[in-house]
Amino acid sequence: SPGPTTEHFTLNFTITNLMFTRDLETPNSAKFRSTERIMRHYIDPLLQRSSIGPYFSGCKVTGFRSGRHRDDTGVDAICSYQDSVSLARFDREQVYQELSTMTEGVTKLGHYSLDQNSLYVNG
Repeated sequence: SPGPTTEHFTLNFTITNLMFTRDLETPNSAKFRSTERIMRHYIDPLLQRSSIGPYFSGCKVTGFRSGRHRDDTGVDAICSYQDSVSLARFDREQVYQELSTMTEGVTKLGHYSLDQNSLYVNG
């Protein structure tokens, strides 16, 4: 039988205390790269502690975007996991609930504040 395949899901959320700047739109800018590293530093451990943790292989920030308010920055990421028989199926609602709990009701990610209505898992 074929081995596990790599599957992807999207993760989107908005940070309310990270001012969006033009250089965050440029994937090879120093600001983009450092902010992406920080996001992975916060996101990856959460997903490793979630129900998909044993299968989780990492997230890549695909972009930052301007939020509704001046200090808001939207974060778009693609996360990967190994789809295997021991993972019943990817349950985006369960992963959403777990991330919600781990971010104090979608309000905190490290020292960042989150827009409570901004978290989407494969949405």
